Amino acid sequence: MSQEQSNDADDALETKLPAFRLDGKAALVTGASAGLGAAIAIGMAQAGAEVTLMARSRDGLERVAGRIRADGGRCTVIACDVTDTPALREAIGGMAHLDILVNNAGTNFPEPMVEVSEQHLDTILALNVRAVYLVAQAAVRKMLEDPQRARSNGVILNMSSQMGHVGSPNRTVYCMTKHAVEGLTKAMAVELAPHRIRVNSIAPTFVDTPLVRRVVNTPEKRDFVMNRIPMGALARLEDILAAAVYLASPAAAMVTGTSLVVDGGWTAQ
Repeated sequence: MSQEQSNDADDALETKLPAFRLDGKAALVTGASAGLGAAIAIGMAQAGAEVTLMARSRDGLERVAGRIRADGGRCTVIACDVTDTPALREAIGGMAHLDILVNNAGTNFPEPMVEVSEQHLDTILALNVRAVYLVAQAAVRKMLEDPQRARSNGVILNMSSQMGHVGSPNRTVYCMTKHAVEGLTKAMAVELAPHRIRVNSIAPTFVDTPLVRRVVNTPEKRDFVMNRIPMGALARLEDILAAAVYLASPAAAMVTGTSLVVDGGWTAQ
């Protein structure tokens, strides 16, 4: 064995499993009153983060906050509509500290392309693209001005979808917005890397939530979904929050500008 090979072997023996913890981190999760946002907020609190929950529904946020506090976690509630730009900027600008953003708020109205109304088009674009951009912008501004963040990396997680990688019938507007999120994620990652801010997306398949059950509400719709997931099951909330905690943690220190697709194999076909 050469000296170089010996040194490589010694280096390998010194490696340690990186931490999948968020202790001491301040995280903001939008759309946190229910569903994926609530699950991710709970998971990040369980991983040690102090979580700020943001959504329109204060009652929903307080229910999630109650769960987090009952588990011994720390959290703050901000009732704010992310499409209200002045209120959004004031809320994020007023935070004491921010390490992690989970840019999760979004919506969809599945319907044939020829039936999409301008109202539905404008609503989805306003929340899934415009608000996603402005939330990220406000969060990055906060991170850049925060002297405490100089000790560690900042993290932006944009909630995308498998529909940000493929097309699907009755989802033209949604697919368009999620493809936009994927492009935004890559561009942000390149621009913000010198500032030690990592940017990634999470792209789930259909997740077993009350919302998805209301959408996949006929045998035909369920067959359409299940026949396209090689793993043969809907994703669980735990699958998505695990992806979020990993990407936000030091274990993902060299991961930026990519999409973690949690789709049971849908986009592999």
